[in-house]
Amino acid sequence: MLDPVIEFFGKIFSAIKRGFLAVIAFILAPFVALIAWYKASGWILRIVIGFVVFFIFGGYGYFTYNTQVWHGFDPQYTDKYEFSEAAIPGTVVGNDLCAPSGIVTVTGDLIDFNVNQNAWVSSSLLYKAGFFGIDWDHTPFFDNKASFQRGVNQAIRRTTAELVDTLGRVRGTSQVDNDLQEARGVMQTDEERWYFSTNPFGFTTPSQSYYRTGQGHLNGYNQRLVKCDAVFDARADNLIRFLDRIASDIGSTSAILRTRSESSNAGWFDTRADDRFWFAFGQLYAYHGILQAAHADFVEVISQRNLDRPWDEMEEQLVAALRIQPAVISNGNESGWIMPTHLATMGFYILRFRSNLIEIRSILDR
Repeated sequence: MLDPVIEFFGKIFSAIKRGFLAVIAFILAPFVALIAWYKASGWILRIVIGFVVFFIFGGYGYFTYNTQVWHGFDPQYTDKYEFSEAAIPGTVVGNDLCAPSGIVTVTGDLIDFNVNQNAWVSSSLLYKAGFFGIDWDHTPFFDNKASFQRGVNQAIRRTTAELVDTLGRVRGTSQVDNDLQEARGVMQTDEERWYFSTNPFGFTTPSQSYYRTGQGHLNGYNQRLVKCDAVFDARADNLIRFLDRIASDIGSTSAILRTRSESSNAGWFDTRADDRFWFAFGQLYAYHGILQAAHADFVEVISQRNLDRPWDEMEEQLVAALRIQPAVISNGNESGWIMPTHLATMGFYILRFRSNLIEIRSILDR
């Protein structure tokens, strides 16, 4: 009784197998033809082609490694700093030495994390080349780390600007610190700058080299601060301005997330959702450390205004936001039940963080 059924299904599976093998053969046919042509070519041409293939596969292998492996990534990286034992920057701590700035230390370490511990992805040749001419940011592949690094870099740029304009100068003077000025200048460098400019014959310096220079200038400023040969003005009005700039920076990112969330409900198929999400994550990752350092640098102001509890709440919001690390970013409808909406979730945490900043700023301004 079962023999006809078994024979019937056997024919079906045999047909499926033949069809599958035919598809595989069709896919492999161009490669088989290329291999046959390569074997029939002269040895000089084969050597040239071999080198080209080697560099292509080697280059993409290195590119894949750099974009998928995140060295030193740790949302709890602030635990390594002993901020509780820090003194106000520029104050004498003994033996004719002064305290360094935690903000400057963390900012320099974030640059090191971006361009020394990891390869700077945005200016690499294969990232700039894109996916068959399509910008990697418009694909679901290989752009998460680049977006994250750019988010970290955005926070670094904002911080270096405030160090020059307010924190690293004496009130009532126009004198700026040369190291901080140089750091701000190089950190504004185009993030996609490679060895060659738009002119193929114009040799330039890539972005990461400029950023390393910025780290050196920040370290130089802190070294002079330790020698009591530099200024850090830890006044309440400077902290207010610093928090204002961060709130504005984060507000712009929140608007970007909201716009994308409202304009697309493609869920896991939204190819721009991941770079928006990881850019915001990178900003919060950087501000997590920078604001903990600011707590230490402005500890006297924060203590006098009874801001320890609101500040701790703000840091808790940052920690909660950094726990959101989905493997695949989905930009679904907020009322949907199949596909999550990670952009709206991240936007929610950013707004809560921003509201904490504004609350602290208002207390300081009383």
